[in-house]
Amino acid sequence: MKRLPAAAKINLALLVGPAREDGLHEIVTVMQRIDICDTVDVVPAQRLAVDGFRKDTIVRAALERLAAAASVEPHWQAKIRKRIPLAAGLGGGSADAAAALVLANPLLDEPLPAERLAEIAAGIGTDVPFFLEPGPKLAEGAGERLTALELPQDFWVVVALPRRASKTSTADVYARLDATKSPAGFEERRAALAEALSGVRRPRDFVAFPPNDLAEAAGRPRIVDDLLDGGAFRADVSGAGPAVYGLFHHLADAKRVARGLRVRARTWVVAPVW
Repeated sequence: MKRLPAAAKINLALLVGPAREDGLHEIVTVMQRIDICDTVDVVPAQRLAVDGFRKDTIVRAALERLAAAASVEPHWQAKIRKRIPLAAGLGGGSADAAAALVLANPLLDEPLPAERLAEIAAGIGTDVPFFLEPGPKLAEGAGERLTALELPQDFWVVVALPRRASKTSTADVYARLDATKSPAGFEERRAALAEALSGVRRPRDFVAFPPNDLAEAAGRPRIVDDLLDGGAFRADVSGAGPAVYGLFHHLADAKRVARGLRVRARTWVVAPVW
């Protein structure tokens, strides 16, 4: 295996708890891949090189950490083809890093076990472990505790990235959330999400999920309401934004709403992927 698609994700729910002793926040999030994909290639090489995306740091770091864990030199060449918008809350960098780990590990003389690969991924970024294995998941802790979920996949997703939006750093978004000391009642909201998850049988059941705790701190765009007004049965900010998504039952409705937003946002109409 030399090449993998690295699919973006959306957060169907995202709850944020208090900061931990390590400075990270306790989170509970439901993550779903969607069909906006980068492509990552990894082949053996004389030295470490990452081509195709000059701003990359995370794929290089992933390969360096993998090599260090295996006590070898990072003799790989990676190539990234970017399609996921940058710094949008869609997990593009994390998906690329995970794909690089999955591709490079079998090239080792003694590949690392899945548990060790997950540990390396968690040290690179909180979303990276999610992308190592297929399927939607519940992520807890700082994102490293993963539970596979069986979620319906028969819906359409409109992703909208406001054209004038600038990415606020994730750290700044969390700092704003902390400054407001809200939302309160993390354990109660965690229990409410668990109850909502247990009742999911069809896409419309996602309506019972609580909203993204980071949305207001990230600057919730008006487009979220436009998606709901246009017929989305759920819409929210993904991650720490600025990308937003709307979920639709019918492709025609999704395309209609996406067309109406194109003056103000880059839009994609895509399906969930496993």
